[in-house]
Amino acid sequence: MRNAPTILHLDMDAFFASVEQASKPSLRGKAVVVGGIGPRGVVATASYEARVFGVHSAMPTAQARRLAPNAAYLMPRFALYRSISDQVMALLRELSPLVEPLSLDEAFVDLEAGNAAWDEASARETGARLRADIRAVTGLTGSVGLAASKMLAKIASERAKPDGLVLIEPGTERALLSPMPVRTLPGVGPATGDHLRRAGITTVLELSEAGEDELVRLLGKAHGHALYAMALARDDRAVVAEREAKSVSVEDTYAVDIHDRLRIGLEVRKLADRCVRRLRGAGLSGRTIVLKVRRYDFSTLTRSETLRGPTDDPAVIREAAARLLDSVDTTGGVRLLGVGVSGLADYTQEDLFAQAAGELAEETPEESAPDFGPERPEPAAPEWRAGQDVRHPEYGHGWVQGSGLGRVTVRFETPLSAPGRVRTFRSDDAGLEPAEPLPLVARVEAAVAEGETDGG
Repeated sequence: MRNAPTILHLDMDAFFASVEQASKPSLRGKAVVVGGIGPRGVVATASYEARVFGVHSAMPTAQARRLAPNAAYLMPRFALYRSISDQVMALLRELSPLVEPLSLDEAFVDLEAGNAAWDEASARETGARLRADIRAVTGLTGSVGLAASKMLAKIASERAKPDGLVLIEPGTERALLSPMPVRTLPGVGPATGDHLRRAGITTVLELSEAGEDELVRLLGKAHGHALYAMALARDDRAVVAEREAKSVSVEDTYAVDIHDRLRIGLEVRKLADRCVRRLRGAGLSGRTIVLKVRRYDFSTLTRSETLRGPTDDPAVIREAAARLLDSVDTTGGVRLLGVGVSGLADYTQEDLFAQAAGELAEETPEESAPDFGPERPEPAAPEWRAGQDVRHPEYGHGWVQGSGLGRVTVRFETPLSAPGRVRTFRSDDAGLEPAEPLPLVARVEAAVAEGETDGG
């Protein structure tokens, strides 16, 4: 572990929910929950206002609705979140070549590698400047932790939430960690935490006092050694700039269990095609095809088949997924299906097509058609999703508050406007159409460039 606090951990505050609040003035300061909003939905992110009621990520949406019935429940807009994440990651890469993204809203940065910090004062100044830049570029807030190791920097950013900066001074690490619960340390989940609690170990101090031999006896060699080192504030893990994807996968959860075997097969086929599109979009191929099935009783099965070499051929992947499905008992129904490809490479092995059972069958237009999700009757009117961006020729830009019974309710406002008015339309109103999200902050540079172009 280095001597200066030059490892930075950034965590965007309640990212998805914060993006929704920034883009919808009427939701600022109010409880917002983003995730699946159907009966089997799961919370992806809850705003801090919603967390007051006990709502948190990974909670079933039905439970969240009971805890916070007056919160706004919105479907995710992943394309928007991804574009804002790209802006944030670009700011991080201006600080250092060593940036390790962990997710859309979280990353480690080695400031020393970019000569952006070398002691406490420079690290604190860089962290403060980063937070200001993120707010200026995205309109959002992020919490920054600074320390001499990745573990401590992440702990510092948690202590900084929301919208803060915490620096852990070298030499204070043991005193800081000692009273913390063991669940604070990376790798200590609920099961490990319960196992340690039964052994009388609940704090990091008790973890260190138990000794390395005892932890190895309780948890096994690798886990025991690692936890003992972390309890002593030792963490030599380097920031890794490139985190290669280990797999590409897609999955769908169904509002009603699927019982029909033919329908299940069609869903697996569609998932395989979507997975191929992701593979090709990333310029990748893979050797191992994986099928995931969650049954009616929540039991989850995975089956895999490894090919002779990497492929991105839709016929090969479809046929492999179908063979894997044949080995799964779906009696009683399924609630989730997924298809993935692992063993990734950036090339393909052309003769793999011979592995597909239907190698001589030509792909029909129907087989290569876009995936429109689970088959269902043709809707009588457009399906409007809560939180979706829309536009109306008379009222301008807005977002869907809710829909049903042939009606859709829209609030017309923009990220830069005051809270807007609500209006209700027929679901099939010809004037209402989907729209692209608007920028969260004013683009001054764009306005200047436009003025120069116009000769103004």
